[in-house]
Amino acid sequence: MSATINTAWHLASRPSGLASAANFEWRETALPELADGQVRVRTIWLSIDPTNRIWMNDADSYLPKLALGEVMRGIGIGAVEESRDASLRVGDVVQGMLGWQRYCLSPARALTRLPPIPLPLTAHFGLLGHIGLTAYFGLTDVAQARAGETLVVSAAAGAVGSLAVQIGKVLGLRVVAIAGGAEKCRWLSEELGADAVIDYKAEDLAAGLARACPEGIDVDFENVGGRTLDAVLARINRGARIALCGLISQYNASAPEPGPSNLGQLLMQRGRMQGFIVLDYLDRAQEAAEKLIAWHLAGRLKYRIDVSDGLESAPAALHKLFTGANTGKLLLRVSDE
Repeated sequence: MSATINTAWHLASRPSGLASAANFEWRETALPELADGQVRVRTIWLSIDPTNRIWMNDADSYLPKLALGEVMRGIGIGAVEESRDASLRVGDVVQGMLGWQRYCLSPARALTRLPPIPLPLTAHFGLLGHIGLTAYFGLTDVAQARAGETLVVSAAAGAVGSLAVQIGKVLGLRVVAIAGGAEKCRWLSEELGADAVIDYKAEDLAAGLARACPEGIDVDFENVGGRTLDAVLARINRGARIALCGLISQYNASAPEPGPSNLGQLLMQRGRMQGFIVLDYLDRAQEAAEKLIAWHLAGRLKYRIDVSDGLESAPAALHKLFTGANTGKLLLRVSDE
């Protein structure tokens, strides 16, 4: 029997600033035979996330750094095509660290079999999975958001941000969304229900927050950091909570960014800022999934998929994420469902 040929992107060099195709190497190799306990998975969808850029750095994060020459790390959904483990059968649809490759040989224990849901397969990335858990627990657990409060969401047109905007509305908060560009702001206001929007490309952010948050800010779902976080800190109310989800403004920085100049506001306003990672909540995934699916089926929670096609386009898709060219959840279609 002829060997299965795998195609994959490998990390060739550490980027300085934005990652580019030059930081990756395309390889075609024959897959080895499966060992006991392993499965071969054909990748269908890859999630393109800001954390992809973090994993390329020469430093450990919440996961060990990716070594040069390794297959680029990435979260994927795929179909089991061969199995030597009784826990997974051929045809099972699974999710895990499949990497930027067409086929993944993985221990079965490292993968999660996806349950059937009354939604398209892509909903496991656009509504559920690490995206949905981050938005849901960031608001309900980390920020402890309460009805009647004012919530600010930065990078609000992104995958996590757009869900956070809507979950905030479901929970009864007044929601102010920050995004770049008229079309994104229109989508957030007219389709997702944000009470106010700030186009940071067309308006001074501090002025926009003063306009949109005349009574201050109680909760901040922070995805950007840098100047955005500084502007928010300047307007927080007493007892404000900041759920620090991401710092996308700094992931491509070639040198450390200066610390927030308004950090003293946390002291003066007795505020709290807490960082969190979705891995903290994997054991509560079912709790979030039930809520998110129910809200979606009731028409209270929408999600948008932004699809790039072909494994060859993975580096370009990652670049698209950091230039703000996408709206909603950015996915890469590697093969047919």
